[in-house]
Amino acid sequence: MMACLTMLLLAGRPLLAQGNDLRVVRNNAQRSFSSSVPAGNYSGITPLGGNLYAVVSDKSPHDGFFVFDIAVDSVTGKLKSVGDRGFVYALAHNGDTLPNRDQEGIVYLPHSNTLFISGEKDNRILEYRLDGSVTGRSLAVPPVYSGAGSDYGFESLTYDSCNRCFWTVTESTLPVDGSRATPQNPVRNRLRLQCFNDSLQPCGWCYYEMEPPLAKKRPSMYAMGVSELCALGDGRMLVLEREIFVSKRKLGSFVNCRLFVVSPYSVLQAQDSSVKAVSKKELVSFRTRISLTGLSFANYEGMCLGPLLADGSRVIILLSDSQNRYKGVLRDWFKTIVVR
Repeated sequence: MMACLTMLLLAGRPLLAQGNDLRVVRNNAQRSFSSSVPAGNYSGITPLGGNLYAVVSDKSPHDGFFVFDIAVDSVTGKLKSVGDRGFVYALAHNGDTLPNRDQEGIVYLPHSNTLFISGEKDNRILEYRLDGSVTGRSLAVPPVYSGAGSDYGFESLTYDSCNRCFWTVTESTLPVDGSRATPQNPVRNRLRLQCFNDSLQPCGWCYYEMEPPLAKKRPSMYAMGVSELCALGDGRMLVLEREIFVSKRKLGSFVNCRLFVVSPYSVLQAQDSSVKAVSKKELVSFRTRISLTGLSFANYEGMCLGPLLADGSRVIILLSDSQNRYKGVLRDWFKTIVVR
């Protein structure tokens, strides 16, 4: 592994960006498009080119991905429309459809014209062609991640095109790294940001420490972890921390999202004994909720780069998991944040 890391550092690529000096230009309001987007459990998104994006749903009937057409205003970065172009079924080598793997993260690689999709059920990251057929290749996940389980495994996946590296992270703390945060155990989740090179081999990792929980009361349902990563293409990466608190009576339930920027290559290490935590800078936070005055509750699980705007700023697209529009109450929310 040390040789792999050394090769990455000496590959002549600009591993480090100019620090964490990113800022939010505009935090646009979330929107739903119920007439053009089917109810789903959307958990990951990646740009395919133009207005097309590949989207995974963690409870779709089969393994595979949707193709969405997303139009963004070129000045404000606001969403104009989101439409479904259909579902592409994942296919085994014999042509059979494959079962759902709790698909959570997805990235498209233009140079190979393939997709990689992470599954939280099996904690594997597999390669697919655009027609849905599997290539037989997968990221070589280190054995330590077998301890993640099927509930707090690989929720995130991104690809740094500048350094040609994959990055992933488990949703919550691995047992070997400590306990997991809850309202009754207000610790900082300590996660491993794991890097893989273009040969699909592990190429070092660093710790990422989350903020402590905000929820104080005992929940009916609770989840806290990193729900997505988004490489910015210059060595920096966005990390989405998400805390879900559901009360017994549902009123007062909320999802709190906090978006941070990190430069992980600055502390990338190959040996456990010297691994450090990456520094981070908070860009923006927002909360959606269930209240007497409104229902904005949105569990944001997917995030990717959107288009460049006319002024050179960049759109970040986020999508939420509505649990198939739970009981006809929740919505499939989409949101954009403009950064520069």
